[in-house]
Amino acid sequence: MLRASNAEADLPNNEKHIVSSSHDSEESFHTGNAISERALLRKLDFKLLPALTFLYLLSFLDRSNVANARVEGLTRDLHMTGDQYLTGLTLYFIGYVLFEVRVPCNIILKRTTPQLWLPTLTLVWGVVATLMGVIQTYPGFLVARFFLGMAESGLFPGVVFYLSMWYKRNERAYRVALFFSAASLAGAFGGVLAWGIAHMNKVGGLGGWRWIFILEGILTVLVSLVAYFFITNYPDTATFLSDDERSQIHLRLKQDSDATRNEAFTWGNVSQAFKDPKVWLYGLGFHTLSLPLYTLSLFLPTIIKELGYTAAQAQLLTVPPYAVAFILTISVAVASERTHYRAPFIMGSSSLAIIGYIILLSDHRPGVSYVGTIFAAAGIYPATAIVLSWPANNVSGQTKRATANAMQISIGNLGAVLGTQLYRTESAPRFFLGHGFAMGYLVANVVVVGTLWLVLKKTNEGKERGEKDHLLNGLAEGEWLGDEDPRWRFQT
Repeated sequence: MLRASNAEADLPNNEKHIVSSSHDSEESFHTGNAISERALLRKLDFKLLPALTFLYLLSFLDRSNVANARVEGLTRDLHMTGDQYLTGLTLYFIGYVLFEVRVPCNIILKRTTPQLWLPTLTLVWGVVATLMGVIQTYPGFLVARFFLGMAESGLFPGVVFYLSMWYKRNERAYRVALFFSAASLAGAFGGVLAWGIAHMNKVGGLGGWRWIFILEGILTVLVSLVAYFFITNYPDTATFLSDDERSQIHLRLKQDSDATRNEAFTWGNVSQAFKDPKVWLYGLGFHTLSLPLYTLSLFLPTIIKELGYTAAQAQLLTVPPYAVAFILTISVAVASERTHYRAPFIMGSSSLAIIGYIILLSDHRPGVSYVGTIFAAAGIYPATAIVLSWPANNVSGQTKRATANAMQISIGNLGAVLGTQLYRTESAPRFFLGHGFAMGYLVANVVVVGTLWLVLKKTNEGKERGEKDHLLNGLAEGEWLGDEDPRWRFQT
């Protein structure tokens, strides 16, 4: 949030927008003709969010359908023994992190366009996902998972940065949560789709698990080709906007953040993100959630099957936990947006997930353990959605924010690298090792988020006392100091 300082009257005219509150999202501004801000937001949501959400649904479906394929005979047909399957899961996240670190995808996005970059990523991973259905050997499985991770690495951080160029700060958490809710939808639909597609077993001489990869991968490829036409770049060039609407968006963002500034790319701005301890805390916030998030999504069918259910039953029983997670992800995001708080909702959701793992660890009865998976999903997904939107709200400076988003994803997915090795065959059916690590990480998440909450609150209080007002001395007209600017307030 931004604040009005006592020296507001001394600010340059084009900087006085900094003092506006972010609580005015229901008001109307005037740019020639009166435009309802509520109607404008509805138009943006309708034009931007369905396309982006569908891309992420496909992304999460293509990365996690390997869990459905496993219970349909993947490991048997590729002659995997012991925990070889886990190595393939690990390589996905190694490819994801390495490509994001060595080739920062948000920097590519900033130097190209969303309309080119996002559909191209989707096309590449769609091809790789389809080829997963024709692999014949275990080494082929490993290679495919590695390149799938590389191809998918740029989508989420790219979309989070992209949304920050359209929406005000207090509006982003809800939109990122809507976007991320596709992950839980992918889990729900994935179970139903896998159950249906598995009935194609032996069609064309292919196993049911192969058809899961082939059909879902082809769907991604087809959608990616259409995406070149329905992904919009930025407000300045969006053809669905009138001139008045474009001016309105520019005014809204100018009053609220740095999205309208013509910031040139520099490596110095990239280094600012690496030097900021808060950015590393955002990364740790996701790191402590990514392990439980991905172990649940990659092993839920197996966890349920090991409770004593058949493969077909396990596929269908994955739907309720994800359905509950979807509802709570949206509900918690709405509450977070309306109250303008982030940390309390993250910590509360993580605590709910901790209850789920306590149930899984303490009671071996199938029905009770299954309820534990619902609690786990119901807490993990809402917490993750808000954590992932936090740096988009709080990091100012376009290049720094793009870098911070990418750093958060990369640091976070290192937790998934560890998590993929925890649900080992010898620990079935109770999976004490995996459940124990997931619960421990969630406890760590409460600690990390609580620490970040205190840091942000203390920084805001210092700015309120004017501890950094001296930085405004000699500031050129139109110059902005990013989130170090004394007029900038962090959302807590």
